[in-house]
Amino acid sequence: MITSEEAGRLRPGVSAADVTFMQGMIGHHAQAVEMTGLLETRTTSAEMRKLGQRIQVSQDDEMKMMREWLASHGAAVPGEHAHHAPGAPLMPGMLTAQEMERLAAATGQSFDRLFLEYMIRHHAGAIVMVKDLFATSGAAQDADIYAFASDVNADQRMEIARMSAMLKELQK
Repeated sequence: MITSEEAGRLRPGVSAADVTFMQGMIGHHAQAVEMTGLLETRTTSAEMRKLGQRIQVSQDDEMKMMREWLASHGAAVPGEHAHHAPGAPLMPGMLTAQEMERLAAATGQSFDRLFLEYMIRHHAGAIVMVKDLFATSGAAQDADIYAFASDVNADQRMEIARMSAMLKELQK
Protein backbone atom coordinates (compact mmCIF):
# COMPACT_ATOMS: atom_id res chain seq x y z
CA MET A 1 0.00 0.00 0.00
CA ILE A 2 2.80 2.44 0.79
CA THR A 3 5.04 3.63 -2.03
CA SER A 4 8.79 4.00 -1.75
CA GLU A 5 8.33 7.77 -2.13
CA GLU A 6 5.97 7.80 0.86
CA ALA A 7 8.37 5.64 2.86
CA GLY A 8 11.10 8.20 2.24
CA ARG A 9 8.97 10.96 3.80
CA LEU A 10 8.19 9.13 7.04
CA ARG A 11 9.42 10.60 10.28
CA PRO A 12 11.95 8.58 12.27
CA GLY A 13 10.14 6.03 14.40
CA VAL A 14 7.34 5.58 11.86
CA SER A 15 7.51 2.49 9.70
CA ALA A 16 5.89 1.45 6.44
CA ALA A 17 4.02 -1.18 8.48
CA ASP A 18 2.53 1.61 10.63
CA VAL A 19 1.23 3.38 7.52
CA THR A 20 -0.11 0.18 5.99
CA PHE A 21 -1.84 -0.65 9.28
CA MET A 22 -3.55 2.74 9.44
CA GLN A 23 -4.57 2.60 5.77
CA GLY A 24 -5.99 -0.90 6.15
CA MET A 25 -7.74 -0.12 9.40
CA ILE A 26 -9.62 2.76 7.75
CA GLY A 27 -11.22 0.31 5.31
CA HIS A 28 -11.84 -2.14 8.13
CA HIS A 29 -13.62 0.49 10.20
CA ALA A 30 -15.56 1.78 7.19
CA GLN A 31 -17.07 -1.64 6.66
CA ALA A 32 -18.07 -1.86 10.33
CA VAL A 33 -19.86 1.48 9.94
CA GLU A 34 -21.64 0.15 6.84
CA MET A 35 -22.73 -2.89 8.83
CA THR A 36 -24.08 -0.77 11.69
CA GLY A 37 -25.99 1.37 9.18
CA LEU A 38 -28.12 -1.68 8.39
CA LEU A 39 -29.38 -1.84 11.98
CA GLU A 40 -31.72 1.09 11.39
CA THR A 41 -33.98 -0.86 9.04
CA ARG A 42 -33.16 -4.50 9.82
CA THR A 43 -33.50 -4.92 13.57
CA THR A 44 -36.31 -4.35 16.03
CA SER A 45 -33.99 -4.56 19.04
CA ALA A 46 -33.18 -1.40 20.98
CA GLU A 47 -30.15 -3.19 22.45
CA MET A 48 -28.82 -3.94 18.96
CA ARG A 49 -29.32 -0.31 17.94
CA LYS A 50 -27.38 0.89 21.01
CA LEU A 51 -24.56 -1.52 20.16
CA GLY A 52 -24.52 -0.16 16.62
CA GLN A 53 -24.41 3.44 17.81
CA ARG A 54 -21.44 2.70 20.08
CA ILE A 55 -19.59 0.98 17.25
CA GLN A 56 -20.40 3.72 14.73
CA VAL A 57 -19.35 6.60 16.96
CA SER A 58 -16.05 5.00 17.99
CA GLN A 59 -15.19 3.85 14.45
CA ASP A 60 -16.04 7.25 12.91
CA ASP A 61 -13.85 9.03 15.49
CA GLU A 62 -11.00 6.61 14.93
CA MET A 63 -11.22 6.92 11.13
CA LYS A 64 -10.95 10.70 11.46
CA MET A 65 -7.86 10.30 13.66
CA MET A 66 -6.29 7.79 11.25
CA ARG A 67 -6.86 10.05 8.25
CA GLU A 68 -5.29 12.99 10.09
CA TRP A 69 -2.34 10.85 11.19
CA LEU A 70 -1.72 9.60 7.64
CA ALA A 71 -2.01 13.11 6.15
CA SER A 72 0.35 14.55 8.78
CA HIS A 73 2.91 11.89 7.84
CA GLY A 74 2.64 12.52 4.11
CA ALA A 75 1.05 9.13 3.44
CA ALA A 76 -1.85 8.39 1.11
CA VAL A 77 -5.24 8.62 2.79
CA PRO A 78 -7.63 6.01 1.40
CA GLY A 79 -11.09 7.15 0.41
CA GLU A 80 -14.08 6.20 2.51
CA HIS A 81 -15.12 3.48 0.07
CA ALA A 82 -11.66 2.38 -1.11
CA HIS A 83 -12.33 -1.11 0.24
CA HIS A 84 -15.05 -1.47 -2.43
CA ALA A 85 -12.64 -0.86 -5.30
CA PRO A 86 -12.07 -3.81 -7.63
CA GLY A 87 -9.14 -5.84 -6.37
CA ALA A 88 -9.01 -4.05 -3.00
CA PRO A 89 -7.70 -6.47 -0.39
CA LEU A 90 -10.01 -7.54 2.40
CA MET A 91 -8.37 -7.01 5.75
CA PRO A 92 -8.70 -9.88 8.26
CA GLY A 93 -12.29 -10.43 9.39
CA MET A 94 -13.87 -8.27 6.70
CA LEU A 95 -17.02 -9.50 5.00
CA THR A 96 -17.10 -10.36 1.34
CA ALA A 97 -19.57 -8.60 -0.95
CA GLN A 98 -21.75 -11.71 -0.83
CA GLU A 99 -21.75 -11.74 2.97
CA MET A 100 -22.69 -8.04 3.04
CA GLU A 101 -25.57 -8.82 0.65
CA ARG A 102 -26.70 -11.68 2.89
CA LEU A 103 -26.63 -9.39 5.92
CA ALA A 104 -28.52 -6.64 4.09
CA ALA A 105 -31.22 -9.11 3.05
CA ALA A 106 -31.86 -10.40 6.59
CA THR A 107 -34.36 -8.90 9.04
CA GLY A 108 -35.46 -9.31 12.65
CA GLN A 109 -33.77 -11.91 14.83
CA SER A 110 -32.17 -13.55 11.78
CA PHE A 111 -30.46 -10.24 11.05
CA ASP A 112 -29.46 -9.78 14.69
CA ARG A 113 -27.86 -13.22 14.85
CA LEU A 114 -26.03 -12.79 11.55
CA PHE A 115 -24.92 -9.25 12.46
CA LEU A 116 -23.46 -10.43 15.76
CA GLU A 117 -21.71 -13.42 14.17
CA TYR A 118 -20.24 -11.26 11.42
CA MET A 119 -19.27 -8.37 13.68
CA ILE A 120 -17.56 -10.73 16.14
CA ARG A 121 -15.51 -12.12 13.25
CA HIS A 122 -14.90 -8.57 11.97
CA HIS A 123 -13.61 -7.42 15.37
CA ALA A 124 -11.45 -10.54 15.70
CA GLY A 125 -9.88 -9.52 12.38
CA ALA A 126 -8.91 -6.15 13.84
CA ILE A 127 -7.17 -7.98 16.69
CA VAL A 128 -5.24 -10.01 14.10
CA MET A 129 -4.21 -6.76 12.38
CA VAL A 130 -2.88 -5.38 15.68
CA LYS A 131 -1.07 -8.63 16.43
CA ASP A 132 0.54 -8.56 12.98
CA LEU A 133 1.59 -4.93 13.46
CA PHE A 134 3.18 -5.65 16.83
CA ALA A 135 4.96 -8.69 15.38
CA THR A 136 6.58 -6.59 12.63
CA SER A 137 10.12 -5.53 13.39
CA GLY A 138 10.38 -1.75 13.81
CA ALA A 139 6.61 -1.21 13.77
CA ALA A 140 4.52 0.53 16.43
CA GLN A 141 7.49 2.50 17.77
CA ASP A 142 5.60 5.76 17.25
CA ALA A 143 3.73 6.55 20.48
CA ASP A 144 0.50 7.44 18.65
CA ILE A 145 0.50 4.19 16.67
CA TYR A 146 1.30 2.10 19.73
CA ALA A 147 -1.44 3.74 21.81
CA PHE A 148 -4.02 3.51 19.03
CA ALA A 149 -3.28 -0.14 18.21
CA SER A 150 -3.35 -1.03 21.92
CA ASP A 151 -6.73 0.71 22.28
CA VAL A 152 -8.10 -1.09 19.21
CA ASN A 153 -7.02 -4.40 20.72
CA ALA A 154 -8.65 -3.68 24.09
CA ASP A 155 -11.84 -2.16 22.64
CA GLN A 156 -12.40 -4.95 20.12
CA ARG A 157 -11.93 -7.62 22.78
CA MET A 158 -14.44 -5.88 25.06
CA GLU A 159 -16.99 -5.57 22.25
CA ILE A 160 -16.48 -9.21 21.25
CA ALA A 161 -17.31 -10.22 24.84
CA ARG A 162 -20.42 -8.01 24.81
CA MET A 163 -21.58 -9.32 21.43
CA SER A 164 -20.89 -12.93 22.39
CA ALA A 165 -23.16 -12.51 25.41
CA MET A 166 -25.85 -10.94 23.20
CA LEU A 167 -25.54 -13.80 20.70
CA LYS A 168 -25.83 -16.35 23.50
CA GLU A 169 -29.07 -14.68 24.62
CA LEU A 170 -30.45 -14.84 21.08
CA GLN A 171 -29.73 -18.55 20.88
CA LYS A 172 -31.83 -19.38 23.96
